[in-house]
Amino acid sequence: MITTGQPRTHVGQRLLHFLLPLLLCIATPALAQEENALAEQTRAVAQASLMQRDDAIDALAQVAHPRVPIVLTALLEGNLYSDDEDESRILIERPDGSLENALTGASLDAAIDTKRIPVTTRMRTQIRNILARLNLDSEDTQTRYEAVQRMIKEGIDENNIELLQARSDIEETRLVNETIETALSLYDLKSDNERVRLSAIQSLRGSLVGEARNELRRLRDDDPAPAVQEAAGEALASIQTKLEFYQFVESIFFGLSLGSVLLLAAIGLAITFGVMGVINMAHGELMMIGAYTTWVIQQLFPGQIAWSLAMAVPAAFLVAGLVGIAIERGVIRFLYGRPLETLLATFGISLILQQAARTIFSPLNRSVTLPDWMSGSMVINPALSLTYNRLYILAFGLIVFFMLMAILKRTSLGLKVRAVSQNRPMARAVGVRASWVDAMTFGLGSGVAGVAGVALSQLTNVGPNLGQAYIIDSFMVVVFGGVGNLWGTLVGAMGLGVLNKFMEPWAGAVLAKVLVLVMLILFIQKRPKGLFPQKGRAAE
Repeated sequence: MITTGQPRTHVGQRLLHFLLPLLLCIATPALAQEENALAEQTRAVAQASLMQRDDAIDALAQVAHPRVPIVLTALLEGNLYSDDEDESRILIERPDGSLENALTGASLDAAIDTKRIPVTTRMRTQIRNILARLNLDSEDTQTRYEAVQRMIKEGIDENNIELLQARSDIEETRLVNETIETALSLYDLKSDNERVRLSAIQSLRGSLVGEARNELRRLRDDDPAPAVQEAAGEALASIQTKLEFYQFVESIFFGLSLGSVLLLAAIGLAITFGVMGVINMAHGELMMIGAYTTWVIQQLFPGQIAWSLAMAVPAAFLVAGLVGIAIERGVIRFLYGRPLETLLATFGISLILQQAARTIFSPLNRSVTLPDWMSGSMVINPALSLTYNRLYILAFGLIVFFMLMAILKRTSLGLKVRAVSQNRPMARAVGVRASWVDAMTFGLGSGVAGVAGVALSQLTNVGPNLGQAYIIDSFMVVVFGGVGNLWGTLVGAMGLGVLNKFMEPWAGAVLAKVLVLVMLILFIQKRPKGLFPQKGRAAE
């Protein structure tokens, strides 16, 4: 018996089997034709004389191949070469000094004698105009935006004003459209017509582009028309107000991003110090272990940068957590109730871990590669951009915080941790193994420190002294927020981060830290238990 679905499936399969070879037959010659044209025109540029090279460059620009902008950019920057032995082979020198095939992008390992392909000043102008046109027609919004910005920096002239006007008619992205309008207005500022200049000034009142401010200052100081001078002054005042607002927003963002780093560094300490009462001077080295774990995993999977970072988070948590449990079982469990001896013992452990890192990985700093999705910045406008790595670390810090809160509030381990921290004899009386809870709590705090090291590896180099830069700040955050209170740790970290960033512009980085420390000391004099002191049995 034949079901009604079978004939449809067979028809679909037959249709697919028929169309797929047909599509390949149509697409393959077109791709091959583009590649042949790229090869032919690139060799023509390399082999042409200086008098004929500009025509060859124009012909190359007409080839519809994604490698054309790469070849032209290399030619503009003086990084395009021909092989001395085989002049038909064209090479591009990369920033690290290695060579690649200009037509395919394939790396070349063998030593090759090369000859640079020279260009004149006129050709450089020609290439810039071609690249501007190609980039303006790009499907990528960021590429179009950067192309307009580059035109503004190099100066708007008759050669690219038509390109901008044509692009303005079809551009749909607001950021690119506003930048194009700014470029057109900057061109109008050079007009001899006073009304045109006044109209351009009005359109630039909200512009945050640096070149716009420079031109407006020139008109305010040198323009022969008093009305133009007055309008330019008012426009500059309006722009300055917007700049101050966006500088405030940027300071808030950088303060929160610093706060997220402090939160990740301090949240593990808030458990071991706040809940257990252990002054762990080796906390910074546990962060260092997490950072080195990230580097090791990246070395094991060099071709999978994004996945290696995802694997590093649980790996760092486990490695640092196990080291923390070993420290608690081997040293700290004999020193409960003796804070000064605990401080000295963990300080000695921190020195041992630092020396172990120098022995295993060498004293040199190691660099962890950022994944592509964490590189670059989110451009809000010319005056405000948010770096992706700090944006993701801010989100990551909050995720870790709420996950830790959920563990302490919703799990059996969290209930036992709170019971032991509030009343250890009573917790033992109801069957809680306090020594096991101490080990797990210290392991949890150490594991979170390892996760903090993963985040720090994305912001700075990994080295034996990585954790030392954050241990004092971590204690400050815990004491300021309230010992043993995770919400206080969150507020304290973000507050100290924002305060630091607002003080740095006028006090400097070092003096700002000193002033924050002085203010914290004065605050603790008034509120010894911090912003959010514990209540009830936990306070005792």
